[in-house]
Amino acid sequence: MTDAVPHELLTAVAEGRSADPHAVLGQHGGETPGAARTLIRARRPLADSVDALLDDGRVIPLRHLGEGIWSGGDDGAPSGYLLRARYADGSEWTADDPYRFEPTIGELDLHLIGEGRHEELWRALGAHLRSHRGTGATVTGTAFTVWAPRARAVRVVGDFNRWDGRGHAMRSMGASGVWELFVPGVEAGARYKFELLTADGSWIMKADPMARQAEHAPATASVVSTSEHRWGDAAWLAERAAHSVHERPMSIYELHLGSWRPGRGYRDVADELIEYLDWLGYTHVEFLPLAEHPFGGSWGYQVTGYYAATSRFGTPDDLRYLIDRLHQAGIGVIMDWVPGHFPKDEWALARFDGEPLYEHADPRRGEQLDWGTLVFDYGNPRVRNFLVANALFWLEEFHVDGLRVDAVASMLYLDYSRAEGEWLPNEHGGREHLEAIAFLQEATATAYKRNAGIVMIAEESTAWPGVTAPTSSGGLGFGYKWNMGWMHDTLQYVAHDPLYRAHHHHELTFSFQYAFSEHYVLPISHDEVVHGKGSLVRKMPGDHWQQLATTRAYLAFMWAHPGKQLLFMGQEFGQLSEWSEERGLDWWILDQPSHRQLAEFVARLNRVYRELPSLWQLDDDASGFEWVDGGAAAENVIAFLRYDRERTPLLCVVNFAGRPHEGFRLGLPAAGRWVEVLNSDALEFGGSGVGNLGAVEAVDTPWAGRPASAAVTLPPLGALWFRLEG
Repeated sequence: MTDAVPHELLTAVAEGRSADPHAVLGQHGGETPGAARTLIRARRPLADSVDALLDDGRVIPLRHLGEGIWSGGDDGAPSGYLLRARYADGSEWTADDPYRFEPTIGELDLHLIGEGRHEELWRALGAHLRSHRGTGATVTGTAFTVWAPRARAVRVVGDFNRWDGRGHAMRSMGASGVWELFVPGVEAGARYKFELLTADGSWIMKADPMARQAEHAPATASVVSTSEHRWGDAAWLAERAAHSVHERPMSIYELHLGSWRPGRGYRDVADELIEYLDWLGYTHVEFLPLAEHPFGGSWGYQVTGYYAATSRFGTPDDLRYLIDRLHQAGIGVIMDWVPGHFPKDEWALARFDGEPLYEHADPRRGEQLDWGTLVFDYGNPRVRNFLVANALFWLEEFHVDGLRVDAVASMLYLDYSRAEGEWLPNEHGGREHLEAIAFLQEATATAYKRNAGIVMIAEESTAWPGVTAPTSSGGLGFGYKWNMGWMHDTLQYVAHDPLYRAHHHHELTFSFQYAFSEHYVLPISHDEVVHGKGSLVRKMPGDHWQQLATTRAYLAFMWAHPGKQLLFMGQEFGQLSEWSEERGLDWWILDQPSHRQLAEFVARLNRVYRELPSLWQLDDDASGFEWVDGGAAAENVIAFLRYDRERTPLLCVVNFAGRPHEGFRLGLPAAGRWVEVLNSDALEFGGSGVGNLGAVEAVDTPWAGRPASAAVTLPPLGALWFRLEG
């Protein structure tokens, strides 16, 4: 059998820079009169001789065509085979041939990728351990697939080829921009990267954007990963799907895993975290980003591996174990998600195929100046698909119950943190980022469509309308929005000395004017206790007792305010020092009685909150709230009612004055015995013990437009909750 391959093609294949190496290498069959014929070509540079060892026992010697490419054939039928190469030093190497296999990615996958509509993109791209049939028997190996539309050639390199990719050039799958290669024998745990030949002729090495595991930073290789975890949270998922999150209690403990208990991994932390959250009574835990990131000081907000759980704390299955355990303990899991920007590390997404690909090419849209990062090109359907599928990946592969989307405001506005002339208007001349808006709508709508009972939460700091309105009516489609206005105003209020709070009463009451314009989470997050802002307790004026008392009153006000609650770790026991990701929390402070009492108060808050539907059943409905007294500025008092669907009232009164108020009369909806279900000034919480001996009697004496009233003793820097008996 004669075999002639043009020299330029032979050279390109030998150097691993061909876009179609399978056209030359591998097994090629054909028909001749009276007999089937097979031809095998292989790349074995420096070999003295090469043989193809066929599954049916035939041995086909190959001859050297040139440039390390060998060729040979016979009249037999195509068969599976191994390649045996002998070298001048007497060594011998027998291995399978990656070029004898058909593509592992199908036409439907390629079509959906090309359209930017592949909702399970992680199943099509990346590195997948699988069994694959070529000619002959089925074998196990890893299918490598990557999207790099402007690369001239792509090679996979790794432990399995000593990081020399010339023997593992990938084939282009045409207009889709996808490159593919099945490498037999590559097992889970193998490290790898992609080498890409750019338009200017340079080779660059990149981690896999779709890698599901990565090396421990500062190492940057991707890792072939497969999951062996068997989920045990079916009951949790069924219960989640059966109820709307909006009609259930939600109090969120925000946690940075690396500094909660330094040195603990996903598995190590499970028992202790569950026990602690159970003690505190939280319904959910929210993790700062757990996707792979190279710089710990970014807290996870500069992501390089969007599909890889950070290896700092263990394997992806270790994270699955933690989430599974939390679900089995009745605790929901929210994770921070960062689709707004990504870092410029040269081995990651930036200029992935030698040119801007994931980022917008124009720096007026493609760079985030505040953070020194790059902004995704939301107008590119394939980039948008990468992000939408990533949201689904965490929800579906890790059973996460919700995603809190970071820095939404930076995505919505083209002029975000930019001076005049530094931004590019939209097609209508406006500042709205139309493509980012469309992406957010697609992400939220698709997440809710595919995953019953989950929640999408926006960190959005402006007055953008309709963040939590449905996409069908032009909203962004989020389930909740962080109420940054409430956070800013109320923290500013409690920072004033009680002597001067009367002049700032509006900072306490303003949030009620818009409390039902969106669905809100009230956050005291990590951002409020770093960078010189001090801890929550240290924001309060006065001596140590007054600081703790004000913190308890403030938290009781927060838990009673319409909306869900989020508190960052450490604030529950009154951490005095500012948070730093470089060290752990000041757990020793729990040995101080006054600080342990604050933690016990938070636990009581959560337990009473969960027991009383008036505090959460109508969070998104103005009918669930009524003012009792919002104008007692001189007294630093605020009082209001919360209702459930059965119109069961709960009275919430907070006194932010430094002195008690005796006989403070409040108008109430009904006479009767109002039982004190919470008193932040109780002795058991470190308070002064001022209260109402457990209850007050409301009489049929009208007051402030209500048919009944009661004279209440209000403790200094204290909060009271009352439930109408019966």
